Amino acid sequence: MKPEPLLIDKTQESEGAQAALPLPRDRREPLIRAVAEAVTEQDVTPLESSRALTPADFVPRSNPLDAAIVWAYRMGVPGSLLVAPLRKPARLRLLGTVASPIEGDRARGTAIRAGHFLVEGMKLPLADADFSASSHQAMPLQKLLHGFSWLRDLAAAAPRETAAPIAEKLAARWLDSHAEAGKGAGWSVERAGERLLAWLVQAPLVLSGENPAMRPRMLQAIEQTARWLDRNVTKEQERLAAFTGWCAITAAGLLLPDGKPRRIFGEAGLLRALGELVGEDGGVLSRSPLAQMQAIALIIDLEACYEAVRRASPPALQAMLQLLVPPLLALRHGDGGLGSWQGAGATPAHALARLIEASGVRTRPARDTRHWGYQVVGAGRSVLQFDAAPPPRPRDARFGCASTLAFEFSHGASRIIVNCGGAELAGGATPARIEQGLRATAAHSTLVLDDVNSTAILLHGQVGKGVEAVDVARTPGGGSGTRQAIRLEASHDGYSSRYALIHRRILSLAADGLELRGEDILEPSGKRGKRGKVGFAIRFHLGAGIEAGLSADKRGAGLALPDGSYWQMRLGGDIVDAELAIEESLWVDGEGRPHGTSQLVIEGLASRGGGRFPWLLKRMG
Repeated sequence: MKPEPLLIDKTQESEGAQAALPLPRDRREPLIRAVAEAVTEQDVTPLESSRALTPADFVPRSNPLDAAIVWAYRMGVPGSLLVAPLRKPARLRLLGTVASPIEGDRARGTAIRAGHFLVEGMKLPLADADFSASSHQAMPLQKLLHGFSWLRDLAAAAPRETAAPIAEKLAARWLDSHAEAGKGAGWSVERAGERLLAWLVQAPLVLSGENPAMRPRMLQAIEQTARWLDRNVTKEQERLAAFTGWCAITAAGLLLPDGKPRRIFGEAGLLRALGELVGEDGGVLSRSPLAQMQAIALIIDLEACYEAVRRASPPALQAMLQLLVPPLLALRHGDGGLGSWQGAGATPAHALARLIEASGVRTRPARDTRHWGYQVVGAGRSVLQFDAAPPPRPRDARFGCASTLAFEFSHGASRIIVNCGGAELAGGATPARIEQGLRATAAHSTLVLDDVNSTAILLHGQVGKGVEAVDVARTPGGGSGTRQAIRLEASHDGYSSRYALIHRRILSLAADGLELRGEDILEPSGKRGKRGKVGFAIRFHLGAGIEAGLSADKRGAGLALPDGSYWQMRLGGDIVDAELAIEESLWVDGEGRPHGTSQLVIEGLASRGGGRFPWLLKRMG
């Protein structure tokens, strides 16, 4: 059934149709005459599907008239004047109903119906939700309250007749707290883009409630948010945030009347932002699995907006979707969930499967993600993930972690060696005050010198000086007996300037996946090593539910896994002045809940002239 048009009263038409920045009439009219005819021109010819994607595909290509429209729109000429300068602006309404293939989380939606939000493992009563512009909130709460991410969950948990009154009341509370656009955490480009896209995609929930006055009010808020993004999206430096803003602008151009100028403006910025967001092998430059998932979800929702108005999307969108999915699949463990990298928690299998199903992309995991920075080896039922790259550059970092040369290791559904993870989820059940600690080198399964991060961890998710270069090699190597193994070797210079030492790590996984040999090596970065010693710790954070016990000589430990299997870690004979210990640790799951766990720590003193520290992890029996 075709949805009923959503209109506002005529007193709001003129204001609601304005876009971007106002220009004086004497400057508007020449621009209008120059570009008005372009609105009826056909779009650029689509790329041939058989041709491989190249960086040039993300450079906006338009005819001169479309380029003039973009220029005039950026200068502040209203879209209605560019579309039809001789008639009144069209009445504000939505031109289509969007059917996004991404399903929300029913558990979270059911919680909203029961009277509370679920915020990364924590319950927040709806009555206590602070929508005010002046409130200071952790990232998960910001995304929930100001990004309206809960709308999708509510839609998955109830029919529209039941969900719309709840959504309408919550949306009214937000509008009451934000009478002025541009103030507070809710008016960053990322939050405004998330909110606008959520309002457009889930429009039936916020435009068809019990209060008839809410429909024009929400439509006015949609147009106001789109105008604010028109003016501010180009100022955004963080790449995923900018991409979010461009997606929302393009969606508004598709779904609001007289929207072609805004759509062309949005597509030009969208394609450019997309080209800057992703590396050569399809991994986002922040190196975060959560950011990778967010980029995929944005493209899926935007393509649904194109389908709602029966318009073909730019070919680069679908091509980029095909590029983004394989690297994400490569970071799956045996339980189907993702590894804990660059601020992400251990995203559960059902959340990942739901997103991949919605993408429509059917592909195998990427074999080579060296540009994204992760080396992945699968052998038998085991999966080894290795961070073999520097942290993201400051411009790309979102929750940048000093995790270089850390690894995760799983066998079947059991995660044996993990990273603490969850920095981006801190602020729910995981306290926000430990967010920086979760990004530290010590929160990852790697070597730490003198309790110092290999790359400096700064506030607001940023990283400082540290690892600049990583050398990595992947070769077949010898295992125990006749079994062949895959050998990974990498080194980083994060401790070179302070301690004149290079950290090199070698990992060899046997072909059956039941034996992982490792060696951590410290080498002088100069011609001659310095005198003296420095403290070191090689940390192996254990997965949830693993029981660990030390051997009598403190050079080994037994690990009893939840699946009933038994593994053993032993130190190599070359390790002197060091012992193996068991300490407390923390692991954050994909729902943002912290779990108390243990970690094995090889701790001692290393010569400033270098040292070798071999170890073995092996399944017994």
